[in-house]
Amino acid sequence: MNWIYLIIAGIFEIGWPLGFKLSQTTSHKYWWICFSVFSMALSGLFLWIAQKEIPIGTAYVVWTGIGALGTLILGIAIFHDPVNLLRLASALLIVMGIVGLRLSYQGL
Repeated sequence: MNWIYLIIAGIFEIGWPLGFKLSQTTSHKYWWICFSVFSMALSGLFLWIAQKEIPIGTAYVVWTGIGALGTLILGIAIFHDPVNLLRLASALLIVMGIVGLRLSYQGL
């Protein structure tokens, strides 16, 4: 169950940079900043819950990896961030790292 909490934390980790970006590109600046703060709080809460059983280093790497990958994907899909083979290969390395940490975890 703690891995599910960690994944939820990572998804909320995507919310705060998204909210900050939208606060700069839309007329609803303060609403998006509030969304960012709410996402940060929930991300931290779920990370805290997950760390009760998952080692801190593993939890932190997976949490930031999910956030980084999700933000990268949203940047490409929504904000037309540049996409090239090196960026995609680098993202794949992050995915491989997350999967490797999950597979090496003793509490499978």
